[in-house]
Amino acid sequence: MVRDAMPPSQARARGASLGLPADGPGSLAGFGTRAAAFVVDAFGAALVAGLFTAPRLPGNWSLLTFGLITAGSLVAFGQTPGMRLLGLRLAHPQPERRLALWRGVVRTVLLMLLIPALVVDANGRGLHDRLTDTAVVRARS
Repeated sequence: MVRDAMPPSQARARGASLGLPADGPGSLAGFGTRAAAFVVDAFGAALVAGLFTAPRLPGNWSLLTFGLITAGSLVAFGQTPGMRLLGLRLAHPQPERRLALWRGVVRTVLLMLLIPALVVDANGRGLHDRLTDTAVVRARS
């Protein structure tokens, strides 16, 4: 029996179907880095909310703060504070323009529900990114 030395590869680089590079700036960010940025943003939102609710814990006020900070910073800057800290940015269909307010709000609401962010496609994009036609990419190498 004769075997091929290497089977043909059917795998495509993550992000290739979106027109993104396989690695380096502009390539899709990994799950771990995106999750770390989320944790940074959630912790920061809790701290900001805590400034207004002290000495009590912020409770659901931190969720409201998270939504406002996330949607606002995505529309204004294209990245949240956690994304900036970890070298990520949000890519969207019109690269030279700011993210539309509706995309920022819908993406943030779905992210706050958490489950849509865990339902990923072959590229590793969460449902919240697929529905708003966005992707979290590396801003630097």
